[in-house]
Amino acid sequence: MSISSSSSYIPSPTTMPPHTSFPAPGTTHTIPPRTGVAFNLRATQLLTVIDPRGQQVSDLLAFRAADTREALSSGRTLDYASRLYLTAPDPLYSNRSNVLLRIEADTVRRHDFLLTPCSADTFRIIYGDAHPPHRGCFGNLADALAPYGVEPDAIPVAFNCFMNVPVDAETGELRVLPPTSKAGDYVSFRAETDLVVALTACSALQSNGGSFKPIQYRVD
Repeated sequence: MSISSSSSYIPSPTTMPPHTSFPAPGTTHTIPPRTGVAFNLRATQLLTVIDPRGQQVSDLLAFRAADTREALSSGRTLDYASRLYLTAPDPLYSNRSNVLLRIEADTVRRHDFLLTPCSADTFRIIYGDAHPPHRGCFGNLADALAPYGVEPDAIPVAFNCFMNVPVDAETGELRVLPPTSKAGDYVSFRAETDLVVALTACSALQSNGGSFKPIQYRVD
């Protein structure tokens, strides 16, 4: 069942979201380095993710507000697009093949939709940290989404805004290079339905050109 944007719509008890938080429209919000946030986004609203300093990744997740079991899907989106690099006006599909977001503007045109949010296990397995120094984007996303009833095991592959992951055409090898985004670059998404959205300022050093920086976002 889809949510109407009309104020007359009243969710049933089984679909009533456990928590709601709507960002003030037209206000630029800042996510400090290595942290994350979650909030509600109404159908037709425009979410703009901004890289204020350049070369900083932001993990983006989206869930249908009426039923958070429906979530952004990398597999379905890339399958339907038939390419790895997405930009305006590409749609981002859910695991139920519904469009949740549509890219409306993009000054960078290089993002990643392959790699999972970094985590303490990422630091342990890839970087060799016996005692991981941080819970990573996965931990930040799990914490931010908990009030909305989203459990850690339900967190999918994120749309990694500004992440630069070239793929070798012969071997399929993935490389994580510094983002090509410069200070002030942005990517904007139009909500196709009422959503719960989560964003991070990514916690993986390699993904962010060797330093941790803030991310900004605005809802219009």
